Amino acid sequence: DGVVSKIAGIATREVDGVFAVGGGAARAMGEVRERIGGKNHAQGVSVEVGERQAAVDVDVVVEYGYAIADVADGVRRNVIRSIERMTGLEVTEVNVAVGDIHIPGEESEDQAPEQEPRV
Repeated sequence: DGVVSKIAGIATREVDGVFAVGGGAARAMGEVRERIGGKNHAQGVSVEVGERQAAVDVDVVVEYGYAIADVADGVRRNVIRSIERMTGLEVTEVNVAVGDIHIPGEESEDQAPEQEPRV
């Protein structure tokens, strides 16, 4: 499962229009992990792997200005192609959930720049 999750996460990030992978809590934990020196490519990805088939769920944040349906189709195609090519598994479904739209210049609370301590 871990290998397939990592492949799906990397394939998702390769698609134009994908700003981030994962929901708010997953992205926050990913930022903490990156600060201590690690990166989780499977963040925001859930998979079920059988003997010959796999099903994938992906949560994404789409960049403003991109057609959401086109981005989701691109994610599906790239995830299916990558998993089938690298593992030989048949991908039965890829469900893409768009949790947010990223607007350049507008930072959410979890992405706000760190402020100087007041002490």
